[in-house]
Amino acid sequence: MKQVTLHVQGMSCGSCVNKIEGNVGKLNGVESVKVQLSEGKVDVAFNESTVAVGEIKGVIKDSGYEVTEESTKEDDTTCSCCN
Repeated sequence: MKQVTLHVQGMSCGSCVNKIEGNVGKLNGVESVKVQLSEGKVDVAFNESTVAVGEIKGVIKDSGYEVTEESTKEDDTTCSCCN
């Protein structure tokens, strides 16, 4: 399982949250989607062998929003300060 945080511009209300969570959540391989409206972020957990980050970004863009950058992290138990 992979986790990605996408920075999304143009979200302003609960309807935006519902639209993004609903559309991204429909993708095969997406485990969870959580929009942080106040921070302009969308956290997505997904199976990278089933769906690509580019597909997730495309769905968000097709919904009318701009994806500006992303940060990813693997779902593991290692400490980030020890790498």
